[in-house]
Amino acid sequence: MPTDPQRITILAREFTAAALEFHRGKMAERGYRMEGTITPRHFQIIEGPEPPKDLFDGQTFFAVTFVRKDAD
Repeated sequence: MPTDPQRITILAREFTAAALEFHRGKMAERGYRMEGTITPRHFQIIEGPEPPKDLFDGQTFFAVTFVRKDAD
């Protein structure tokens, strides 16, 4: 069983930085492929019964997720 996580999500302030991470991070050589598309996202967290709260002061980040090629 691999010790690397099944999925890694990278957040970037700019689309280009997120797009280049596949090559810069040598993700293919590490056994990953890109899952889905690179999209701008707003992040929130839920803790207990409270309503969701913004993360990162409500800033939007581009998110790209890499999944292990052998993941189901």
